Amino acid sequence: MRASLVVALGVVAAGTAVAASQSGFAQTGPAQTRSPASETRYFTSIDGLMDGNADIILKEVRQGLAVTSAVLDVCYPEAAGSQRKDRFVVELTPNGQTLTGTTQSIGTKLPVTVRLTRRAVADRYDFTGKITVGGTTTEVSSTDNSDMSASEFKDSRLQDDNIVAAPEDFTDVSPETLAARVKLEAVPEFLNSLRGKSIEVAFDSLAVTCDALRAGEQTINLTTDPAHSAEVVAQLKTAPGVVNVGWTGGSFELERAIRFPAAEWRDGGKLDKTRIAAVVAETLSKSYSAKSASPQWDEHTGKLTLTLKRPSPILPDLNLTETIEIVAMVSPDRPGATDRLMLWLGPVSSVTSDEGSGPKLRISDTSHSEGEGEVTDDDGSIAALAKALKGQRWDSDRSAWK
Repeated sequence: MRASLVVALGVVAAGTAVAASQSGFAQTGPAQTRSPASETRYFTSIDGLMDGNADIILKEVRQGLAVTSAVLDVCYPEAAGSQRKDRFVVELTPNGQTLTGTTQSIGTKLPVTVRLTRRAVADRYDFTGKITVGGTTTEVSSTDNSDMSASEFKDSRLQDDNIVAAPEDFTDVSPETLAARVKLEAVPEFLNSLRGKSIEVAFDSLAVTCDALRAGEQTINLTTDPAHSAEVVAQLKTAPGVVNVGWTGGSFELERAIRFPAAEWRDGGKLDKTRIAAVVAETLSKSYSAKSASPQWDEHTGKLTLTLKRPSPILPDLNLTETIEIVAMVSPDRPGATDRLMLWLGPVSSVTSDEGSGPKLRISDTSHSEGEGEVTDDDGSIAALAKALKGQRWDSDRSAWK
């Protein structure tokens, strides 16, 4: 009798629990009460913003479908056609589909007002509204925009400035081309410190990019004599504001380089420029069946310019002259002490002109291409130089000297 009562009470209790659960009175688990997790999403393009010249990042924090906070980062030319950039970063307040905020531009200190309406269409987004910077208002009307996750955004922003502070050799970087990453506020002082030195500054690295503005660091590209590049790197490392400095890729190709023993081409520990220029000029003159003018060394960059002249094969009866110009460079094969040198050959260029006596035939060059006329024995000339220097050429298939 007692056992039957216990069983009956258990059945009633179980039924009561089930009923309570179904009616909603039972305590729910964490998964049923938890709010939607926050998620960060990014837009990196909104068409037409700042006349199509803006670099934008719109960061949204969402909870489910609702935007809980947003930040708009806009980088743009200070004036139409200007290389100088300005930027503003504004926190936007969400109110339904509207995002609004005010701030000041970082460079020109102009007031900024943003009012955007954001509408989701499936997995794409439309933006309309106005952005006012100073007295200029931009109407925003951009449709079909896609967003990305935080990890996708991070991957898209990864940049490698290809600065190698201590390369093992000069097979992946060029011996004469350097780069320095400098804090923005220190860039003027850094550049002023280069005045009067045998260092060339790449003009296109002087403009401050949007990436540089956001990072607070600018990469300046430099060229110097490869014989002194290690000393230059050591000096620049100690300059105020320098974050990183080293070698990077240059204009010379490894497939057009020759590595050779240094001993017989040095005089008192220095490169015997007169002798090596004579051998290079003689070898290339034979390869191109041409006469060589005096080779010229650039005292700042250490580059060797060779000028060769030969009868133009275009129309032999005209007795035209083809002038071939080749820029070469000699460097150690690695930073620091080494017993090998490298000869690098730049691309071959040529021009045809009338250098005869009497009235001249005026010839214009409209080809805009490297290697005019019959400059076709380029590989043969490199092979001839390798033989004259008792050197090796690079095997790109094996990534080794042969």
